[in-house]
Amino acid sequence: MSLVNPVTQYPDNPDKERQAGTGLDADLDVKAEHGEGSYVGSAKLVGRRALITGADSGIGRAVAIAYAREGADVAMNYLPAEQEDADAVVAAVADTGRKMVQLPTDITDEQAARKVVTDAVEQLGGLDVLVIVAGKQQAVEDILDITSEQFDETYKTNVYAMFWMIQEAVKHLPAGSSIITTSSIQAYSPSPHLVDYASTKAAINTFSKALAQQLAPKGIRVNVVAPGPVWTPLQVSGGQPTDALDSFGEDTPLGRMGQPIEMAPAYVFLASPESSYVVGETLNLNGGMPTP
Repeated sequence: MSLVNPVTQYPDNPDKERQAGTGLDADLDVKAEHGEGSYVGSAKLVGRRALITGADSGIGRAVAIAYAREGADVAMNYLPAEQEDADAVVAAVADTGRKMVQLPTDITDEQAARKVVTDAVEQLGGLDVLVIVAGKQQAVEDILDITSEQFDETYKTNVYAMFWMIQEAVKHLPAGSSIITTSSIQAYSPSPHLVDYASTKAAINTFSKALAQQLAPKGIRVNVVAPGPVWTPLQVSGGQPTDALDSFGEDTPLGRMGQPIEMAPAYVFLASPESSYVVGETLNLNGGMPTP
């Protein structure tokens, strides 16, 4: 296999137009790289049963594709408005023969979030991997302009839903299971326009490290992935200020933003037996940005 220069592996994305709402990958002129045509599995997750939130696009989509290619059955959670993207994920892994369960639900509602877990358990015949990727990110330049509604929705999506779903999942996870949460470089190096979002990512990181110590004696491993700037519909649907999109990711040592496919192998590793001695770890996938 020939060497690939990570600086030039993926070109800068010229699609800088905003989208309304949470954004769809289907509406991006230049799509993010999720591994549909490139990810090749090696049977790392054969027989596993995983629930992935935010699985319609971005990092969650890349993880869902990778898990199916690695042999796992997957339950996908996403917002109902994102059905088009979710259908594309199922189509991308149809050749794997794995079970793909679609669970469109707004997980900011407690009962709905808990039901996603129980539905996944029922339809997959059990659960041994829970991957929390879904997140809300809306850039606001001035603290005075962050509404209580936005602050509440950001915490419910990023923190409360995680808590509700993990609490429900633990009732069903056997020894050997994995819980993988998603933090961010924002937890360590917060941007001034992402006050609410960055604070949730710090909460996710600390919550996960505490939970990892609690669940380790039960044989359930909890770990975290902390991406840097990654190209997803989230960025063009309010996640970044318009004037920041042109230089998005250029402040990393690699000089570019990441792609969702570059995140997926970390989630595979943390779910597989290969990481059996990895507990309470945060894997920083950020193009070289310094972290504590």
